[in-house]
Amino acid sequence: MKIGIIGSGNVGGSLTRRLQSLGHEVTVGNSRGPETIAPLAAETGATAGTAREAAESGDLVVIATPVRAVPDLPAEALRGKVVIDADNYYPQRDGPIGPLDDRSATSSRWTAEHLPGATVVKAFNTIQAGHLLTDGRPAGDPARIALPVAADDVDAKRRVMGLVEELGFDPIDAGGLDDSWRQQPGTPVYTTDLDAAGVRDGLAAARR
Repeated sequence: MKIGIIGSGNVGGSLTRRLQSLGHEVTVGNSRGPETIAPLAAETGATAGTAREAAESGDLVVIATPVRAVPDLPAEALRGKVVIDADNYYPQRDGPIGPLDDRSATSSRWTAEHLPGATVVKAFNTIQAGHLLTDGRPAGDPARIALPVAADDVDAKRRVMGLVEELGFDPIDAGGLDDSWRQQPGTPVYTTDLDAAGVRDGLAAARR
């Protein structure tokens, strides 16, 4: 599969390494230019590009940027794409964002509103980047970590759940984008590396 990744930090870098090693064609881009991604590209064999080039190249595109950068994403290039939102909102880093501060929207719903025509799926935001890189396990392994996946579109959700499975994690259906607050920072499933039963219980136990 051709996969674009916008963001070359911890999560974007880990996904670039894992997905390229699994045989996917990865183009990774950021706001600072391809030259800043050259070491990652040389290490992995991925293609370094701009954020727009990463968006245009992928059959599926991952966003792994600070939430404050969402309004600057190449929205037109993402139209018609399945977009995985791996972001988390941290007010101390991102600055105040009204709908997220008053909880009238989840960060993924807010992201989707900035990307008209894209199909947004929330995933990969609950696991530490280092664990995403090293802790994938075969199906049935008792140490296998489960990851929640939330989306309004059933087919897009199924597609991303398949990618989670391929990376060595148990995908858990976490409902729609308006339910994705259950996997945001501060909830029982956030960076806790739970198994499938634990993630289901954690999602159910989350309180806003």
